[in-house]
Amino acid sequence: MVKQRSIWIGVLGAIAAFLILTPKALAFCGFYVAKADTSLYNEASQVIIARDGDRTVLTMANDYQGEVADFAMVVPVPTVLQEGQVNVGDPAIVQRLDDFSAPRLVEYFDPDPCAPVMLFDQTAEAVPAAPAATSRTRGGSAALGVTVEAEFAVGEYDIVILSAEESDGLETWLIQNDYNIPQGASDLLQPYIRQGLKFFVARVNLEEFDRVGFQQLRPLQIAYESPRFMLPIRLGMMNAQGAQDLVVYLLTPDGQVELTNYRTVKIPSNENIPTFVEEQFGEFYNDMFARSYERENKEVAFLEYAWSMAGCDPCSAEPLNAEELRQAGVFWVAPNSSFWDTNVFITRLHVRYSRNKFPEDLAFQQTNNQEFFQGRYVMQHPFLTETSCPAGREYRRSLPARFEQEAQTLARLTGWDINDIRRQLPAVGVRPVESDPEPWWDELWQRSSRLLNQVTFGS
Repeated sequence: MVKQRSIWIGVLGAIAAFLILTPKALAFCGFYVAKADTSLYNEASQVIIARDGDRTVLTMANDYQGEVADFAMVVPVPTVLQEGQVNVGDPAIVQRLDDFSAPRLVEYFDPDPCAPVMLFDQTAEAVPAAPAATSRTRGGSAALGVTVEAEFAVGEYDIVILSAEESDGLETWLIQNDYNIPQGASDLLQPYIRQGLKFFVARVNLEEFDRVGFQQLRPLQIAYESPRFMLPIRLGMMNAQGAQDLVVYLLTPDGQVELTNYRTVKIPSNENIPTFVEEQFGEFYNDMFARSYERENKEVAFLEYAWSMAGCDPCSAEPLNAEELRQAGVFWVAPNSSFWDTNVFITRLHVRYSRNKFPEDLAFQQTNNQEFFQGRYVMQHPFLTETSCPAGREYRRSLPARFEQEAQTLARLTGWDINDIRRQLPAVGVRPVESDPEPWWDELWQRSSRLLNQVTFGS
């Protein structure tokens, strides 16, 4: 009995779905502490899209869990792909982009309020901004309206490029060729057939996989030319039990990439939060993202990062060099280009999508907008050493209100219980500031009331 392969259209998230002294007043320049990368999510799909003009390189990271023998991927593509247009990439490049663009926690340290104020140019610390095979059919394919446009092997993958006249025939062909198609596949395949898209079908060549000795599936990369700038996520909903997370790293030479058919919202950023969050940053970001997702009615994409690849502030990882960018599909960067000549702008979009909230595939457009943005959260460490100067005493008086404001911000962003937050504040050295035991007028006259009484009345 032939074992059927579970078709991996649930995806790579959208992949298979696609082709498809307050910190706010300062330059960033904080110390990077932690990041919120895709490891926070159990099933986060990752896609890299490098695009200039009509030329696109799509990298699909595999998060498939299960027997390699059961793996299969179906991706709608705008053109018939030949062997030279498909490549097996390095998983490390996806991790590099994730590390570089992940939302981050930074820390600042309050200076000694009694120390002399040193004037300096804050901008001096900032990182400067960056400047065809012949078509043929297998037995029975013609009767189903399915054409095998190309067939080849790349690395550990066997690839077939299909075209189809109607979805029932394509569904039948896939089943007959040992692909276990989820129920309802025909309805989701039909819109792509009407648009004239082809289907990129990949499965693992077990002998080659065992020979090379890889422990995990490597990402697949495809290069093509098309005026369509989109990522069809609808196929990725076939196997979904609930909402899915998709992180798209969009690399262009000009500026930010925007969605044209859904709203893009900046993730809440540049907020001061209590210092104890350092030990809970992953939980913090997860809950903050979920709360923002609910607040936006579950139907927006979140911008988590937008920056030139020639710099970062603060950096959660080093910017990618020319060789790494080319591995990510950035074809317009010449080999051995200098750090400043890479001419790449990265946009990181995070989409949590479900079938009822995202009825259309993602449609993008390139822009010249080079506004920098990052998901950035600030811990401002207080200066808790005893001080004796008037400025120090005033500083200590101000701390309780500041800590309360940070607690309120954390509760607003995450929905965490404000009393639970307050109870954790002492764990980071926060303690009530005692009232000044000396009357205010003693400081004015520079004498103590005790001394005055002794002189006036004797002992």
